[in-house]
Amino acid sequence: MHHYPIKKIQEHKDLLKPAARWFHQKWNIPESAYLESMEECLNNTSPVPQWYVVLNGQEIIAGLGVIENDFHDRKDLTPNVCAVYVEEAYRNQGIAGRMLRFVCEEFSQKGIGTLYLVTDHTSFYERYGWEFLCMVQGDGEEEMSRMYVHRSEH
Repeated sequence: MHHYPIKKIQEHKDLLKPAARWFHQKWNIPESAYLESMEECLNNTSPVPQWYVVLNGQEIIAGLGVIENDFHDRKDLTPNVCAVYVEEAYRNQGIAGRMLRFVCEEFSQKGIGTLYLVTDHTSFYERYGWEFLCMVQGDGEEEMSRMYVHRSEH
């Protein structure tokens, strides 16, 4: 099994534009929104936002971010893991789980032991220690979405 490296955009400025483009292609949110958030993470000393990608050579094969709020009505539930994506050819190799663990450990070390995420998946995140918390209303969404929480043991 391959061990593809997880790269923090904060430490790899050269990945900023390719990562913004990649996330834009996956989620159809304007590339400029990702660029703005990633630039903030480069300049910022606070823990949020942060962006991560997984590489196979030079190719981005997976990624996720941590932002204040992932476009929902519960502004008190922060920070949020967002934009979790693994390219189809690389799925079922534990990459998403490894990214999630990496981010939870990193934020726990920064003193942020509780992370949230909004998803429509029902059983995926439970495998990685996330628990269903409540339903939230996404901005401009008709359907409610599932909010999960991850609490680190600290």
